[in-house]
Amino acid sequence: MTETTGPSTAASPTAASPTARQLWTRSRGLLIALTILVVAGIALAAVRSGEQHGRLDPRSADRFGSRAVAQLLAERGVTTQVVTTTQEALAAAGPRTTVLVSDPDRLTRRQQTRLHNALADSTGRTVLLAPGDDPADTFAPGVRAAARTDVTIRPPDCSFAAAERAGDAELGGIRYDSSAPGTDACYPSRGLPTLLRIPGANGSDTVLLGTPDILYNDRLAKRGNASLALQLLGSQPHLVWYLPSVGDSAAGGNDRSFLDLVPAGWTWAFLQLAIAAALAALWRARRLGPLVTEPLPVTVHASEATEGRARLYRQADARDRAADALRSAARSRLAPLVGVPAARAHDPELLLPAVTGHLTDHSTDAATLLFGPPPPDDRALVRLPEDLDALERRITSGTGQEPHSAPTPAEATPPTERDRTP
Repeated sequence: MTETTGPSTAASPTAASPTARQLWTRSRGLLIALTILVVAGIALAAVRSGEQHGRLDPRSADRFGSRAVAQLLAERGVTTQVVTTTQEALAAAGPRTTVLVSDPDRLTRRQQTRLHNALADSTGRTVLLAPGDDPADTFAPGVRAAARTDVTIRPPDCSFAAAERAGDAELGGIRYDSSAPGTDACYPSRGLPTLLRIPGANGSDTVLLGTPDILYNDRLAKRGNASLALQLLGSQPHLVWYLPSVGDSAAGGNDRSFLDLVPAGWTWAFLQLAIAAALAALWRARRLGPLVTEPLPVTVHASEATEGRARLYRQADARDRAADALRSAARSRLAPLVGVPAARAHDPELLLPAVTGHLTDHSTDAATLLFGPPPPDDRALVRLPEDLDALERRITSGTGQEPHSAPTPAEATPPTERDRTP
């Protein structure tokens, strides 16, 4: 039995499309994992939200605040003024003032230059906490930031009076390299200092601290941390504590790009994720050779596949697709009988005149049978293959060829699908 069908035999979109239950079954594992991840992130953020609130803020009493050192300075007659913008810092800085910049890397090049120019001619001190290459070079030309080191108790190993009196202290973080004469290089790690003091004109100086740990409330009482902090910040009667803020209007003209503002850890994490994604893509897309066929334990007979296809049509109420399959198969069989090329078998303008010319009785409506509308009900669908079979018999009786039996809706499926094994 010859069975041919066109693209119209595809399964109904309604029947093939997944239901909401199927979608939930497939994706619930991923959704549950994402939900757990989001909830865990929110919970972790909520737990740690107050952990670094007011970091290095002299008004904050939490573990990362600096209220303790501010109170100790106040007991020694040093007034502390907190500022959050470059303009306020410039206005508060004076000849006998110590300016502490808690986060120099947050300042733009323009802010760094303005602040350095204003403090260059003063007789005070500038203290920078863990500055990177840009602020270190701006406030102390010729100084370069080196690789970080661990924060631990270190001896001063220098002639800087404040460091000698403080003794061992918790220093580390960023190390600095400078060849400027008269520089005090203290608390070294692997040959490079983690505290650098660069003398300036008129008795002023600039101090670079590789880490701000000695100013934290929970670290102040350890070893010589308090002594070193008080001597560095209490050398002048007035202390300007500069906490750079995002809303500083003086930050206009920022010459740093978005990537410059991304922390280094995030950049490395993104790079690792990109490499992992590329390796996963290569792993999933690998091709070790041509596909190899193997015998399967169960063979699905063509009749079973045909019945299954028919049940799908019935379940989807797809009478239109079943009728199209029947008509397409009938047209493919009739075309060679009436002298129409197989490639033009589904062209009504060419096939219908040829079919009609082979009919002696013109009472049969070939156009409706071969290209008509979908059957309105199941009874009409069952009658359609009978009418197609009768039409084919009438034509074959005139040509002397053996007629083919018209397939039922269940049989009008592609051979590749009916003969497929699971």
